[in-house]
Amino acid sequence: MTRLNRVVVTGYGLTSPIGNTPEEFWESLKEGRVGIGPITKFDISDYNVKVAAEIQDFPFDKYFVKKDTNRFDPYSLYAIYAAEEALANAELNRESVDADRFGVILSTGIGGIKEIEEQVERMNEKGAKRIRPLALPKALPNMAAGNIAMRVGAKGVCKCVITACASSNDALGEAFREIKFGFQDVMLAGGSEAAITPFAIGGFQALTALSTTEDPNRASIPFDKDRNGFVMGEGAAVLVLESLEHAQARGAHILAEIVGYGNTCDAYHMTSPHPEGEGAIKAMKLAMNEAEIEPAQVDYINAHGTSTPANEKGESAAIVKVFGKETPVSSTKSFTGHLLGAAGAIEAAAVIEAINHSYAPKTAGTSELSDYIEADVIYGQGRDLDIQYAISNTFGFGGHNAVIAFKRWDGE
Repeated sequence: MTRLNRVVVTGYGLTSPIGNTPEEFWESLKEGRVGIGPITKFDISDYNVKVAAEIQDFPFDKYFVKKDTNRFDPYSLYAIYAAEEALANAELNRESVDADRFGVILSTGIGGIKEIEEQVERMNEKGAKRIRPLALPKALPNMAAGNIAMRVGAKGVCKCVITACASSNDALGEAFREIKFGFQDVMLAGGSEAAITPFAIGGFQALTALSTTEDPNRASIPFDKDRNGFVMGEGAAVLVLESLEHAQARGAHILAEIVGYGNTCDAYHMTSPHPEGEGAIKAMKLAMNEAEIEPAQVDYINAHGTSTPANEKGESAAIVKVFGKETPVSSTKSFTGHLLGAAGAIEAAAVIEAINHSYAPKTAGTSELSDYIEADVIYGQGRDLDIQYAISNTFGFGGHNAVIAFKRWDGE
């Protein structure tokens, strides 16, 4: 049997509504700075939804020039930025990596929706011959992965996993397995989303999935009795995963270890999760089984926690079924909004920071839990917490469930 590799995280990069560096991101989570505000990207006069979690001061000039906007949709720009930042954070010299054992799995929920919207409008106004030549390459959901690979010279596995809001946990899980089973040495894995656009907001509004609360501090309030929908977020996060042997050989600073991955399907409904959280329960158990840990060993759970009643009733029930009522839980979507296909990657960064700072961030904005929420939700104030193991949950339309298990790196 092939020897199994341990898989470690040696760096990450991100752009998010609460920061464009790991330091800004963690400081916002620790200090309770929410990244939600009025939508500024388009005219919202005819919309019931008024707020979103937009990126502030995206550092475009750090890696791009003006003509890059003709080649890349924002979701690709965010992804490339996060990948460059991740490699810098990991202090990984891309020239020293075996290119054939260096891969990319970068997920998205929607892909280049901005480009699609703009070009459909252009076609309707000016005719099909006026569609821009690069419209489709800009919009394709796999292109962020491809663009990163071209940028960094990664010639190993390269693909995009699309499982709605579970997408980037699935990307992390597949990247973890690529290294665990010896196919790759280094992986860039994560997700990117840029869906604060007229159609995307309008479409989710038509589903009555988005919050119509105008107060940014009370719009994304997971598990709260007054929650009424999720808040759209945007951004990207990319993690550098390496085999332990590869990381140690180059003297890398290790942030955490990935020890388990669980993936299931509810096979229940297009948009609603199973009411008792059956698929979520199985996914959490699968992640722990691979990690070879028991529920009592999990010290913190980053919940999917979208601020929608159906999701959180099922997730709370699933958590209590597996872990009981005493394992601390919080949802960082209360800070960042819901980044759809990039949610798991952003939340993986939050879990890694929580582990390394021995501190679980609060669920911001939440003030009173629904009566039926029995999980130990952290709200009001973050909690000092010695975290040896943590899991991160993501669940998506179509019944997709993906869970990642992390372990603190203690040097052995």
